[in-house]
Amino acid sequence: MTPGAPIVVLATPGHSTNALVNRLAEHFAEVHLLLEEPEGRWFFVRRRAKRIGWAKVLGQVAFIVGVVPLLERAGAARVVEIAREHNLSFSNPAVPTTRVASVNDPETSALVAARKPAAVVLSGTRIVKGHVLTAIDAPTLNIHDGITPAYRGVHGGYWALVRDDPDRCGVTVHVVDPGVDTGPVVGQARVELTERDGYATLPSLQAAAALPILVDALTRIVSGQALDPIRAGGESRQWYHPTAWEYVRHRVGRGIR
Repeated sequence: MTPGAPIVVLATPGHSTNALVNRLAEHFAEVHLLLEEPEGRWFFVRRRAKRIGWAKVLGQVAFIVGVVPLLERAGAARVVEIAREHNLSFSNPAVPTTRVASVNDPETSALVAARKPAAVVLSGTRIVKGHVLTAIDAPTLNIHDGITPAYRGVHGGYWALVRDDPDRCGVTVHVVDPGVDTGPVVGQARVELTERDGYATLPSLQAAAALPILVDALTRIVSGQALDPIRAGGESRQWYHPTAWEYVRHRVGRGIR
């Protein structure tokens, strides 16, 4: 176990956060978890509608509410299998935990500063504003479920499959900057799917691929070594949730689960 200043995780509740924090707790002597309250769905919908329109957003809501629960139930056994194969623990982490309203509140910045972290890790939070990143006196890293910059936003692995781009179905660990998944890349990994995998199991496969990269980067930071990130070039696009009808069309027409 690597001694040194603590690792602070800013996260929202969920399996991915639990797997991340439990893995970090295996490798680092001190891990603190600040859990952000989930953003209100109506607030999220209104904000997203201003950007991409109401028709698209309502289709996304239909997917999240009507389709995703069915996919999660169908993929539950496979997720358990992935967790067993890759030593992922989805149980609630036994680390000091504090609930916060938002990662962007001044109180949250104060809590982070008080812990004097060696590094900060994000997991599923809303976009962290520039003034918060400036106030954090430590490297801030994020696991992104896609290969950046081509698949920024959400569900990058799924969209790579939709675009017949399996070589970029994977994960990225990157330094966080004020953009959306635009920070310098620390490491990337491709994810291999079996015929039993799809939208609901991809996050577990991506976590299994990303956590070794993240642990290695944090070990370097805690040990006083410099990271050598790169700013990946090429195509850059931000992706959003699929709509219910987009998912059905790609599944029925092309077998993309």
